[in-house]
Amino acid sequence: MAGAGIQLDALTKRYPGTPEPAVDAVTMDIKPGETVILVGPSGCGKSTTLKMINRLIEPTSGRITIGDEDVTSIDPVKLRRKVGYAIQSSGLFPHMTVAENIALVPKMVGWSKAKVRARVEEMLDLVGLDAREFHGRYPRQLSGGQQQRVGVARALAADPPVLLMDEPFGAVDPITRDHLQDELIRLQHELHKTIVFVTHDFDEAIKLGDRIAVLREHSHIAQFDTPEAILTNPADDFVSGFVGAGAALKRLNLTRVREVGVAEFPTVSVDDPLEAVSATLRAGPHNELLMLDGANRPYKWLRRGDLARAKGSLARAGQLVGDTVTRDATLRDALEAVLTDSGGRVAVTGRRGEYIGVVDMETLMASVQEMLEADRRTAFEHQHEQQGLVDGGVG
Repeated sequence: MAGAGIQLDALTKRYPGTPEPAVDAVTMDIKPGETVILVGPSGCGKSTTLKMINRLIEPTSGRITIGDEDVTSIDPVKLRRKVGYAIQSSGLFPHMTVAENIALVPKMVGWSKAKVRARVEEMLDLVGLDAREFHGRYPRQLSGGQQQRVGVARALAADPPVLLMDEPFGAVDPITRDHLQDELIRLQHELHKTIVFVTHDFDEAIKLGDRIAVLREHSHIAQFDTPEAILTNPADDFVSGFVGAGAALKRLNLTRVREVGVAEFPTVSVDDPLEAVSATLRAGPHNELLMLDGANRPYKWLRRGDLARAKGSLARAGQLVGDTVTRDATLRDALEAVLTDSGGRVAVTGRRGEYIGVVDMETLMASVQEMLEADRRTAFEHQHEQQGLVDGGVG
């Protein structure tokens, strides 16, 4: 099921005994299949706004429409079965296996056992987890990143048109967070759900959002626009302050690795004999190779000197691969990975970590240069346009 549009009309939440509303008359039109990010300072009401969409928090007044249905007054339990919901702590039930957690909502809405079983396997595959390995595990047996993947799988299991996400990646380490963000981008390319995502991290908002709603106190909308428009033309000082310094650097989050070109690189397998590895290195244009493991994942970088010191065995030769990036990683992700690598390149991987190619510093810097030149052209054209308006007014 593709995404459904969401309309919030004067949505308001007042708590008893408080003089000011937590959320004050928010009106917002979210398009079907769009990813909209709610971002703002702590306490501005962004999570409250999100939770009113599936009525985990009941609105005091206003209206919510999903698709063509006014959901403000329907049974909230039925509503929540049609709206996926993912939160920071994954929200998995600790006494249920991974499969039981994912199957929860499909069972509630009356799917057959066979359909539920097939859906569990499909969802695990979709979020990049091997069903045979993870099916019977419990949440405590998973890493934080794996728990979040299962949480997303559970939220999507009954194929809802809308997915609400409340800081879902806020509790994991930065590297895992980057990979989970890339995974969400990939999923959205496949599923085209309508996603409303709350974060306090503006870089995350830029990376994930088709549009960003920058919220002031009481969820008053300061600006609701594309990431590029907010970075290049913030509405006022509040938005500028929230964007912070380094807007040009943040724009690197607008371009994906798949857009800059992934290069071929000579590879060998961990099972190849030393003689074959040496021959491949001699025949190629580079002074190093990338060794792949048995699952075709990047394993080690091997240089000529490493082979000379191998003494008949590759077991201890070479340097383990550090960071990798996916095709949905941003230019900023790739640049950070390349800058921390002594060879000035980073391996690009697919959804199961399989090797695809490499991106190097030269390619990234060429893309940055193109972006800066485009910015200069845009600024020049804008300046001349404004000057034309002034001259026309004077005339």
